[in-house]
Amino acid sequence: MANDAIRSYLRRVIFLEKQPEPGSVILKQRRVYTLPSRPGWMMLLVLLLLFVTATNYSLSLGFALTFMLAAVMVVNALLGFRNLAYLELHAGSPDPVFAGEEIRFPLYLNNPRRNPRYAIWVGWQAKDQISKACDIAPQSQLSVFLHAPSVQRGWQPATRIAIQTWFPLGLLRAWSTWLPDVQALVYPAPELQPPPLPVDGTESSANAGQHGDEDFAGVRTYQPGDPLRQLAWKQIARVDTAAGGQLVSKLFNGQSGADVVIDFARLPRRLDTELKLARMCSWVLQAERQGLPYAFRLGTLNFAPALGAQHRDACLRALALHPAEATS
Repeated sequence: MANDAIRSYLRRVIFLEKQPEPGSVILKQRRVYTLPSRPGWMMLLVLLLLFVTATNYSLSLGFALTFMLAAVMVVNALLGFRNLAYLELHAGSPDPVFAGEEIRFPLYLNNPRRNPRYAIWVGWQAKDQISKACDIAPQSQLSVFLHAPSVQRGWQPATRIAIQTWFPLGLLRAWSTWLPDVQALVYPAPELQPPPLPVDGTESSANAGQHGDEDFAGVRTYQPGDPLRQLAWKQIARVDTAAGGQLVSKLFNGQSGADVVIDFARLPRRLDTELKLARMCSWVLQAERQGLPYAFRLGTLNFAPALGAQHRDACLRALALHPAEATS
């Protein structure tokens, strides 16, 4: 732990690894670092041997070769530094995902200079992470997507990103790091085999039992007691009930049936919070697929029955940000 703290302190002081940085970031000279790569260290060793040999034997051609190769190293360092310096970095907002899915963090690399940038590698700074190579034309912008697994529901921030290049000869590595101030919203993973949609069992019309085919308004999940003539056989024919598909009944204008109510407080107390949220998430998606307006209740939130992307996203967001320690 002490070694990690010292290493973290040195990285903050030497490499300026600060807290998350909002907005655009410019890789100025102070933020770009260069060190020899493995081939570069071998090249330095060769230069040292050539210099010692030329000195011992007074070889003019040996000195010329040594100084020429040293000049190549200097030019390589200049071009490598120039290839990375003054890039402008900006992070976009990632789309929400369900727990267990991959998050796509969009990054934008802007080259305001007239010189092109070659073989720039962008990836997470953590070990064993795959980086992506890209070339950026003069005075243009390039978008790169970095993928990260979603760990748990809630906000998941991006980790530190490494931008590096070995251009042009691979003898030197120029690099910088960046921690963008962006985070992805992770919804709970839906329960795989949830119970049927919950209903309140009330009828909104006094003529619930009187309807005709001309009043057909849609379908809803089959409820025990629905007459056989009310089953939506065309929709059922497309459902594999053996694989977990559910029966559906026809819904008529004169028959509202029972309203779908997704209420956290009505779930069995024996279930833990995460399973309850997963079940509610599955019910929200199921109601949307079947086109059934649904009410949503979670803690102090009480959404009226509705349908559509806006209502769905509001419900899923509430589930994602619900406190983990809450039990009711």
